[in-house]
Order: sequence, then C-alpha cells, then structure tokens
Amino acid sequence: MSQRKICYLDNNATTRVAPEVLEAMLPFLTERWGNPSSAYAFGNEVTKQIEAARAKAGALINADPREVVFTSCGTESNNSAIHSALMTNPAKRHVVTTAVEHSANIKFCELLQKRGYAVTFLPVESDGSLDLHRLEKSIRPDTAIVSVMWANNETGVIFPVEEIAAICHSKGVLCHTDAVQAAGKLKIDVRSLGVDFLSLSAHKFHAPKGIGLLYVKRRTRFQPYLIGGHQERDRRGGTENVPYIIGLGRAAELVMEHLDGENTRIRALRDRLENAILTTIPGTNRNGAKEPRLPNTSSIALDSLEAEAVLMLLDQVGICASSGSACTTGSLDPSHVLVAMRLSPARARGSVRFSLGIYNTGEDVDYLLEHLPPIVAKLRAVSPAGPDEVKVAGRDSKSWAARPARREGRKVRKQAA
Repeated sequence: MSQRKICYLDNNATTRVAPEVLEAMLPFLTERWGNPSSAYAFGNEVTKQIEAARAKAGALINADPREVVFTSCGTESNNSAIHSALMTNPAKRHVVTTAVEHSANIKFCELLQKRGYAVTFLPVESDGSLDLHRLEKSIRPDTAIVSVMWANNETGVIFPVEEIAAICHSKGVLCHTDAVQAAGKLKIDVRSLGVDFLSLSAHKFHAPKGIGLLYVKRRTRFQPYLIGGHQERDRRGGTENVPYIIGLGRAAELVMEHLDGENTRIRALRDRLENAILTTIPGTNRNGAKEPRLPNTSSIALDSLEAEAVLMLLDQVGICASSGSACTTGSLDPSHVLVAMRLSPARARGSVRFSLGIYNTGEDVDYLLEHLPPIVAKLRAVSPAGPDEVKVAGRDSKSWAARPARREGRKVRKQAA
C-alpha cells in the first residue's frame, strides 16, 4: 500500500524537526548522556555543549548568552515573565495584555484575576492591529508589566513591539513579548526591540517540542517560576533537557543561515495561495491586515460554512490546516482572536488558517488549490441557508446553515474510519 500523501500547511502549530537538528541531538541521547550538574568530566563536557547552544540561541536574538534561560516551552516562558514581574514588584498588582494573546497568556491572566490581581485585556481593531494610544492610557501607577505578542498565531498580524517597549519604559513599566511565532520568520534583535523579556518555543522553528527560552534583559530583577536546584544560574530549577537544548541551538543556526531567502520564497507561495482562494472561491475574505503580517500566514473566512467541516474533508485528502491555535483545538467556541476583531461568531467559526514553512513547495499550493474549491462547493451545496438570511430560532443563520455541512464532514470521516 502506498504511503498517504501529506500536504502540511499548519506550520504555526508546529514544524517538522530538521534533519540537521536531529543529527545534532542524537549523540546526547546515546553517548553523551551525563548530567551537566555532575562534578566529573563526563558531565562537564555536556555543560560545555549546553553553553555553546546558549551562545547560538543568544545570537539568534542578538542577546548576551547570559540573558538566555532555557525553559520547557513558550507557555512556561510567558508565565515566568509575568510571574517574575509581579513577584519582584509586590506593590504593583496590575497587568496589561491584549484580547488576542495566545491561551498561555489569556488563561494565566485570568488565573491572576481570580487571585486578586487586576488585568486589562486591550481590544484590537477590526484588522487585528493595536491602538497604541489606548495601550499607553491603560498603564497605571500599579502596572507591573505589559505583555503583548509580537505576531499573532492565527492571523499573522504583527504588533509594533519596539514602540510598545518605548511606551512602557517611559512609564517605568516592564515589557514582555511573546515572540513564539516570530522565530524563523522575522529577524529578532532584542537590543533594538528594547523589551525586558522575550519568549520563544523551539518547535516553531524546526527543533523538537518541549524546549523553549526566555530572554531576561541584563540587570532586570527576576524571580524563578520553577524552584529547585541551581540550574540556569538559579533562574530555572530542574535538570537541563540536554538533547533538546542542543537541538534548539542547531535550529537557531539554521534560522540565521536561511532566514532572508526562505522568507522571500515562502511569502511568494503564501500570496499565490491566498490570492487564488480569494479570487476563485466566492464568499471568501482575509482575516486581519494584509501588512504588517508574518510572511507565511493566511487566515481565510469561508462564508456560510464551518471550518470543522472544511478541515475534515481536507484531511481526507491529506491536507493539514487548522481553524486557529492548536492549543484550543476541540473547543466549540469561535476563535477569541477573530471575535476580538469583531468578526461575527459564524464567520469566525468558518475561518481556516494556512501557515507555510521551509519544507513547503509550489506543489503543495497547487494541491490545496486543486482540492479546496470543490470541497467548499460540496459543503455549500448541502447547506440550505445562506449568509444573508434571517436568524432562525434566535441563532445566527451562518451557524444554523453550517449544520448540514458539519454532518457531511462527519459522515466522510466515519466512512474513512
């Protein structure tokens, strides 16, 4: 039996581990498996390799290696930055963030509210952009930190982090950016950005899941989130995840080698994919600003459909895409990002995200464009209501109309099983 074709267009969810990264990791899983905290040479040699990886990670973001703290993921990095700002400034009990952040920030800030802290969730404009005047006005004397993502994981819309950091510092407030989606797509220079904290997750740039980093600006007071041993210069307890740290370092090298050329190529593929969908499939719209935007990301609203049904049928032909963040997959609620951009719940539920990566080719785009139009036509054919019809029994007509389309998708999935 021939292997099923996979057309992977969900690189904002995760990326394939690069062969060069796997090759760099393997010796630390098989031969050089010592504990870097050990006193003997077998462990000390591993320590040297960790520090070499730290230097590579620092180079990726133009930071001093001593400002790099290895973590388990972007979520831990985000939580750690906000936690530290509050713990080192106990009189300041207010956090500013946005309504379109990753769930790593949204859920953590909601927990803080339950614990008596104040949180401002800034709204965004209809194109996903942020009103900096509103942000500045939201900063209070008791604000400990402003935490905003650099690039949105669903729409690719980019926030002006350098300007945000300048506003924060003019007010004497710490600034953190979740740069998880920026790595491998944008040039990162923490010196020019001016942020105090920056989060990355290595599985977004072709290293494994389970390793990330937090940049902590030199001389910034820091309270560890994980308490344990003296690892990471007393900033993150726990035995170092050596093979994955090595993998992150190698992936950082690859990003720096290929960033400009790959971005040009990927942007061209993304634009061809997006333009073809918008011009050949009726009732389609791009979600979010066209620019500034990540070069690989396209969020498309498909009127009178639900993304669930579309994605099921795409999956039947081996196309991997998503309706938003992988961390919220399975939720019946529409994307909080798209709702914050004032899309109707029905249009938000009918939105699909395509995110390309370095292993995508023109053939992948052709394959999607071959299959998506007939899938949309098929689902709309079984949907009795249109997007402009009145509400039925108090429900949005688009959501009501999508029910037969959802059933069609489930039927196909059951047949395949």
